[in-house]
Amino acid sequence: MNARFARFVVLVSGAAILVVETLATRLVAPYVGLTLESTTAVIGVALAGIAAGASLGGRWADVFPPRRVAAGALAVGGLGVLAVRPLVRLLGPALGPGPVAAILLVAASTLVSVTALAMVTPAVTRARLTGVDGSGTVIGELSAAGTIGSLAGTFLTGFVLVTFLPVTAILLVTALACLVLAATVAGAARRAEVTRTTVAAVLLAVALVAVPGRCDADTVYYCARVDADPENASGQVLVLDDLRHSYVDRADPAHLEFAYTQRFGGAIDAAYPAGKPLDVVHVGGGGFTMPRWLAATRPGSTSTVLEVDQGVVDLGRRELGVDEIPDTEIQVGDARTTLARLPANSADVVVGDAFGARSVPWHLATTEFVDEVRRVLRPGGLYVLNIIDRDPLALLDAEIATVADRFVTVALMVRPDQLVPGGGGNAVLLASDRAPDLAALAASSAARGEPDSVLDDAATRQRAVGAPVLTDDRAPVDQLQT
Repeated sequence: MNARFARFVVLVSGAAILVVETLATRLVAPYVGLTLESTTAVIGVALAGIAAGASLGGRWADVFPPRRVAAGALAVGGLGVLAVRPLVRLLGPALGPGPVAAILLVAASTLVSVTALAMVTPAVTRARLTGVDGSGTVIGELSAAGTIGSLAGTFLTGFVLVTFLPVTAILLVTALACLVLAATVAGAARRAEVTRTTVAAVLLAVALVAVPGRCDADTVYYCARVDADPENASGQVLVLDDLRHSYVDRADPAHLEFAYTQRFGGAIDAAYPAGKPLDVVHVGGGGFTMPRWLAATRPGSTSTVLEVDQGVVDLGRRELGVDEIPDTEIQVGDARTTLARLPANSADVVVGDAFGARSVPWHLATTEFVDEVRRVLRPGGLYVLNIIDRDPLALLDAEIATVADRFVTVALMVRPDQLVPGGGGNAVLLASDRAPDLAALAASSAARGEPDSVLDDAATRQRAVGAPVLTDDRAPVDQLQT
């Protein structure tokens, strides 16, 4: 095996490992959630596979012909890449959400492919070594090639491939590269093995395409789909990963189905006269339920929607009629950076409804982000924030402490049964520098079936006693929620 070809083989195997690792987070998210724990599981399993592959590849290359070991590892790795998505889709529903399930699902779907591909570098290195002299150069060059391949796999996947290709196509291309290299390394002497590998690859490629999943669209961040409401012909539900995120009634844009959106609407109506046009910034687009409601109930209102995922926007345009909503501007990008570009004192209301799985993304939960919200709000403006948490509600209390640290008055909209042991769900936090009309808010909440669901400033702040104020330096959002 000449030096240039050896470097190329190692580079491709290194790139394939990182393609699998980068995609794994997105593949398992619909089943275990997109959390710090699921990301950690992907990194941990990948490192375990790399360590095991390095050890096995070196050991087997001392026992068997190194070129044969490298070819076999590439073949198994390529077949493993084809199997990743079918395995996730078959095992994910059975394992369900949670940190342990994340580790098991990632390991079951990716460990074989990563371990096999990690065997390539030591096997190729052994094939290139002919003696002690010059061994350092060979080891260094191949190690560098593997690292460059890993960098290429990471950046190409995250910045290019996911943007332009569906996950299925990325996995097919990656597997094909590994399998072609396996056949080239094996040579004509291993023709029978190449034939068997080709048959297996075809079967797995069919499974890759045919095994059903939960998505209408694989976006950059989500497995997304739109479901019809069987009880309402004009109702549609946007599902992101495993979470029913938004409800849209195309025939009745003023309709708010989910309780948390009803609380949003009640809070806005209690803060501003009926029908008054408002300038509103929405942190998170989803199904664009609130911009649609504002346009219907407060004609002349403007909505600036900060949505991180272009794929969600495109799905909304295709399936949910987003382009029909008047006076709505969409800015695609991370809400932290896009909010920072908005003019000061330009919004009457900021609606916080951005989620990674079931938690507010950590950098949208800190005092530094709240300061940006205050900068954008006009004097006396309203910040409403959706928070999902469960008993013991540590994340909810921390977020109350964080927002209350920056605003004059806060209030909490949550049913009493959500605050008892074993309770939880969506809570809506209100913050402003002027006191809201809590009596009107409580009355409207009771009228829609949520009596005693409004906590005033004192009661809301009492919940946050002893809770941490989240900052960019320390915001363990996922851990507070578990």
